[in-house]
Parts: sequence; C-alpha cells; structure tokens
Amino acid sequence: MSLTIGDTAPDFVAATTDGPVNFHEWIGDSWAVLFSHPKDYTPICTTELGYMAAIKPEFDRRGVKIMALSVDPVEKHAGWAADIEETQGHAPNYPMIGDADFAVSKAYGMLGADVSGDPSDRTAADNQTVRGVFVIGPDKKIKLILLYPMTTGRNFDEILRVIDALQLTAKHKVATPVNWRPGDDVVIAGSVSNDQAREIFGVWKEPKPYIRIVPQPGQ
Repeated sequence: MSLTIGDTAPDFVAATTDGPVNFHEWIGDSWAVLFSHPKDYTPICTTELGYMAAIKPEFDRRGVKIMALSVDPVEKHAGWAADIEETQGHAPNYPMIGDADFAVSKAYGMLGADVSGDPSDRTAADNQTVRGVFVIGPDKKIKLILLYPMTTGRNFDEILRVIDALQLTAKHKVATPVNWRPGDDVVIAGSVSNDQAREIFGVWKEPKPYIRIVPQPGQ
C-alpha cells in the first residue's frame, strides 16, 4: 500500500504500552505524530525515543499526540523503556505500539504484504524500512511523511517546526518559505487572488507577481 500526503491515515486497533488503542479514536480532534522503529534495543532509536519524551511538552502545547511503533511485542517494550531512561534521561511517556504481526507497518507501506512469521526472527536490517514519521491532522489526513535510514537519527525539532507551519497554514491562507520559523514573514497562498488578498491582508511586498510576502498572521 502506497500512502501519500492527503490520504486518510489507515485506522487500526493495536496493543500498546497504554493498552489497546483504536488509532482514529485516540487521535480525536488533535494532531498526531506516528513514528516507527525497526526493532527494540536499537541504538539510534533509543536516542530518538528518549528525546521525544524530553520534548513531549512542546507537542502537548501544540495539541499534538505522540505514538511510537516497534516491530516487537509490547512485552519487550518495558525493558527497552528502562534502558532508554537510563541512557537518555527520559523514559517514553507516550504509547508504544507492539507491531508483532506487522499489521500497522504493512498498512503504512513500511513492510511488504508478504512479510510474516515471528518478529524475533527478524533483524533490524530486515525491518530497516520501518523508520518513518507520519504527521496526521485532526481530519485524519496525512500531512507529512518522512522516511529515514537506520544510520541517521531523526530531527524532531524539525518535526515541531513543520507542525507549526502546518497548523499556521491550516488556519490562514498562507504558505511558509524556506527555513521559515514562527514569527518570520510568510507568503500568500497561490490559491488566493489579488482581490481576495487585499481583503484579507491589505498590502504586501511583491518582488515578483507570484511572490506576495506578508507578516505572519495572528501575531
């Protein structure tokens, strides 16, 4: 199954460290981040899970829920969580899916439909494609997909920046330019005519007719 931006995020019921979860119900009216890991007790993922626990208040402040996934049973996650706390200073404070039947990984296109068997027989390299980040809106649509190799730790500060941009552009008729940070100028969305833009924004800077720059709305 190939997913892309704008698709409805596949719903699922899965065992997690917080008990059984129905994904769409769990999201509710919030935003959500689902980030996946090829196996428990892998070094780069250990650093990622600890960092996400440390910055969870930033996601909370933005109304974003976090859920992790590992292609190992839930029973193994407790021991890994202890290692994460010991080495990273923070234990996971969000639900972690045990995807031992590979159902969620398959639904999100991270493993092939033919994958089966005991997850303990598979190595992290076998599951190397299970290194994704999916940002999902309250409408249950996928807003962002990022896939990383096992050797590269993910930049979750960048995920927060993208969420800030997504939430801003969902509310206002603007887009964010390269390297945008909250408070920077933005660009009027191309779907907005000049007449509409005058009503909404008044005036703007226009280095080219298709580049209409205004201060970030809502400040």
